[in-house]
Amino acid sequence: MTRLLVILMAGLLISCGVAGAPVPPETIGVEPTVKRQQELHKAMNSQQQDGADSDDVEDPYPALAGQDEDLPSLRPVGTR
Repeated sequence: MTRLLVILMAGLLISCGVAGAPVPPETIGVEPTVKRQQELHKAMNSQQQDGADSDDVEDPYPALAGQDEDLPSLRPVGTR
């Protein structure tokens, strides 16, 4: 019985801890996340600017090309 208890306690002692490899503190937190998002935003803006240089301007909604009047919203605001 004592052996079983020792084996169980040793197993619990070994299993306590962090699972996985250690992570450097420079890669976690708010500041690194903001930096990654800013870099991604800059890259997307540069791609959009490169794409804006071309003369091909597409209609974002080609299905609405024939619509000649704006319809009122389905859920008007401020009316009864």
